[in-house]
Amino acid sequence: MLLPARTLLRGHKGQTIDSVTLSYDERFLRRKRLTTDAGASFMVDLAETTSVNQGDAFQLDDGRAIAILAAAEPVVRLTGNLARLAWHIGNRHTPCQIGSDHLVIRRDPVIEAMLKGLGASLTLQIAAFTPEGGAYGHGRTMGHDHGPAGHFALTHG
Repeated sequence: MLLPARTLLRGHKGQTIDSVTLSYDERFLRRKRLTTDAGASFMVDLAETTSVNQGDAFQLDDGRAIAILAAAEPVVRLTGNLARLAWHIGNRHTPCQIGSDHLVIRRDPVIEAMLKGLGASLTLQIAAFTPEGGAYGHGRTMGHDHGPAGHFALTHG
């Protein structure tokens, strides 16, 4: 039987027994069997689907902790008019990591072509991808609504 981890420790600074390296997509989970970097298996069983980050840890039921690391994956580092580029990236609901002098997105040829057309300089990299979290809570946003009814009412005079 796999030892379960039912608790997520945000920003864990304590001792860990191992680590698990996960891509951006893999860091969004609720219940999943994972294998640590040293080869041990355990079962994540969180109460709800959660976005986990590098620096967090899964706490096993026996109290031990497993550090979460962000995997290196294909990304694009962008420079140029960052405000304009960020607007177009956000308008397409594309996850984006924000640096003081650059932006980072995951590889996407269609978005890359659009950004080149907007004057961006692109540098292809293999690096950890840790995009900005949602404005309404920790981690990823799952969409947005436009008020209690979820739509806008139009009236004609």
